[in-house]
Amino acid sequence: MEPVVTAPPSRRSEGRRHARPASVRRLAAIALLAVAALAAGCTSTATPGFSGPPSQAAPTSAATASPTPAATPSPSPSPSPAPAYPLTLTDDEGTAVTLAKAPTKIVSLTPGTTETLFAIGAGPNVVGVTDFDDYPASVKSLPHVASYTAVDIEKIVGLGADLVLAGGNGFNPPDQVAKLRSLGVPVLVVYAKDVPGVLKDIELVGRAAGHAAEAKDLTASMQAGFDQVQAAMASLTKPRTFYEIDTTGAIYGPAKDSFVAGMVDLAGGTPITTGDPNKYDIPLEKLVTADPEVIVLGDAAYGATAAAVKARSGWGTMTAVKTGAIRPANDTLITRPGPRLGEGLRDLAVAIHPELASVLPAPSQQAGSPVPSASTSAAP
Repeated sequence: MEPVVTAPPSRRSEGRRHARPASVRRLAAIALLAVAALAAGCTSTATPGFSGPPSQAAPTSAATASPTPAATPSPSPSPSPAPAYPLTLTDDEGTAVTLAKAPTKIVSLTPGTTETLFAIGAGPNVVGVTDFDDYPASVKSLPHVASYTAVDIEKIVGLGADLVLAGGNGFNPPDQVAKLRSLGVPVLVVYAKDVPGVLKDIELVGRAAGHAAEAKDLTASMQAGFDQVQAAMASLTKPRTFYEIDTTGAIYGPAKDSFVAGMVDLAGGTPITTGDPNKYDIPLEKLVTADPEVIVLGDAAYGATAAAVKARSGWGTMTAVKTGAIRPANDTLITRPGPRLGEGLRDLAVAIHPELASVLPAPSQQAGSPVPSASTSAAP
């Protein structure tokens, strides 16, 4: 199902360089996650702790791609056993993908899979990324083979890629994925429908990259980080929370049943949504009626401030504006389905409940916060 984004066309055009391109990319990426979350039945009543499978049955491909992540972390990284080849995996769209040998030249077409590859030690094998990949810093020097609107098929083939990791649900153009496959390039398509889906996809990527054990260690560590956040807020109330995506031309927030709405719930807030799984704009009157007690500025990095919110016409009657409960958050960490999602949950939880700042560990000390080492730096 192709997502329906109600932003103006100029803001929907992924990859084009507008006045605020990062904001454009952020809105569309969230839209894709929102529709994926709806398909999996992710709701604002997600089970704390993230353990176990999604609330509804995932497609057969996702269910068989990897085992459910462990609830507790392994004490130390485990070496990957050598898998038998040819190796066949089923991706998140139900496609069986066969790898004739262990991949040595991997192309990543989403920032989340790029981060995952580096976090599990497969960074030296990454030979191509998108022009919007930004973490770890070393990826910026790798060849760019895709934008939000297009995939450079000729360049990928020229790099000798023996595994391509693509984003599903339209994140990368399906016709271009099909073209790569027709040329004999194995393409594994992934997309996280909900937070448990992020963990499952990390393990699927690990198996594909030949780092299955490291991926399982990572998901166990992430689970521990999620559990830390859940334990810290066990006795707290859940204020009505509006996560602001953008306010350029309209007010954009989480769609009903979206990935972001689920994150707000897990971070200790009661999410205020648009009420429609395919819409991201919310009328001011509806937002005023919902009366957020907390406003989280996901667009803080793009100029949104508490002072600016207070100065907006019609916003002054909201409880959050009256009490000053308007706080910034790191949108990239919160919305990117990758290894740093635990940091994102912690950041969002502190934005909703500032008192948790002294209770939860800083991101660099939090479980599930991988820091790429020299051994995972990109190959020249």
